[in-house]
Amino acid sequence: MTASTRGVILVGHGGIPKGCPQELVTKLKRLEAQRRAAKLPPSAEELELDTKIRRWPRTAETDPYQAGLEAVGAMLRPHLNGDLFALAYNEFCAPTLEDAVEGLIGQGATSITVLTTMFTPGGSHSEVEIPEIVDHLRLQYPKVELRYAWPFDLQLIAKTLTEQLRRFNE
Repeated sequence: MTASTRGVILVGHGGIPKGCPQELVTKLKRLEAQRRAAKLPPSAEELELDTKIRRWPRTAETDPYQAGLEAVGAMLRPHLNGDLFALAYNEFCAPTLEDAVEGLIGQGATSITVLTTMFTPGGSHSEVEIPEIVDHLRLQYPKVELRYAWPFDLQLIAKTLTEQLRRFNE
């Protein structure tokens, strides 16, 4: 039996960078809503807009969310015992979850766990969109074990929030 090469992907929401025209985002969201309502695959126009926004030039100043997720990832990485690691974004920023999975597989990952920073129950990204993408990827890569680390233990979340509160109330 061969050992698996493990990978971890941290998925954040993604932000719209400063300087990206709002009309591009508005048009993308309209196309997404129409597609979801009609239960159709994305159109070429929607895919083109999505790619354009995700690849918009970014710096820490123009996209503080991206810089923030990168900082969280940098703090997480040393705790992963040498597992391969990648970041991904649910929307507005690259790489996509699909691209991150493909990248880790290209590095030899045979087992990948997807972890999100969106831990509140009821969120459409964490409870619907990410699981749908993971399910699709399982079909695309049947030899790779793909797990989604969801839902979060709410007691652990409450403990983390309590510690944060304590830091500011001392």
